[in-house]
Amino acid sequence: MVKYSREPDNITKSCKARGSDLRVHFKNTRETAFAIRKLTLVKAKRYLEDVLAHKQAIPFRRFCRGVGRTAQAKNRHSNGQGRWPVKSAKFILDLLKNAESNAEVKGLDVDSLMYLTSRSTKHRSKGAEPTGLTEESTHICHLPAILS
Repeated sequence: MVKYSREPDNITKSCKARGSDLRVHFKNTRETAFAIRKLTLVKAKRYLEDVLAHKQAIPFRRFCRGVGRTAQAKNRHSNGQGRWPVKSAKFILDLLKNAESNAEVKGLDVDSLMYLTSRSTKHRSKGAEPTGLTEESTHICHLPAILS
């Protein structure tokens, strides 16, 4: 059974998808997921496609040390710090497409669905060495998506 960080309020009117052990930076993924939270599915997909095309920036609010300022981030109610995390946007866009297909199978109205969950968990992968297990420098995270 797959664990989620949060359960939806109404199970019959919501759908879930999850990405596990994604080889993507946790901090970029957290900021990207937080930027599309409470957007409809159509708007969230359009926003992420604009991020991939560098038309809109993801505002960095929590993990913003050393992040440069851009005028595109000021439009999203931020302090001006923003980036275009391409890899995180691709992973979340694929996750949204998966959740959309789950909603279609369930018979839900895709146009009225809203992205709710933006909680990702950070993990570090382990590597084997002759002295035992050590942490590798790769970053992985788990990302659940709940549409309601």
